[in-house]
Amino acid sequence: MKFSLADSTDGYLIRAYSEKELMIGERRFNRSLVLLPDRIIPDWRPESFRQLTAEDFESLVELRPDLVLLGTGRHQAFPPPALYRSLVSSGIGLEIMTTPSACRTYNILVAEGRRVTAALILD
Repeated sequence: MKFSLADSTDGYLIRAYSEKELMIGERRFNRSLVLLPDRIIPDWRPESFRQLTAEDFESLVELRPDLVLLGTGRHQAFPPPALYRSLVSSGIGLEIMTTPSACRTYNILVAEGRRVTAALILD
């Protein structure tokens, strides 16, 4: 799926997505990653939804976003609430969706100037 051209003044935007690859600017990624408007954190530890741990969510708290978009891959899946308790207790919102939906939503929220983080699992 190809998205519209990115405006570099908005920060990092997702230009294209497939099940095996993300394109951010001119860079291609083929592993799970965390994306913020001003930073890309490549090689996020979980390679699949089943590998998510509480520590993965705790690392997102340190980024201090208003909202985390969790892209769970091709299929939407919900982790046990105990895994993301650190986000909730820190007052950080969490939206769980497929990775393609998270990519689209991330671009929209960044364009609106929101403090959003996308934690994207590729599968």
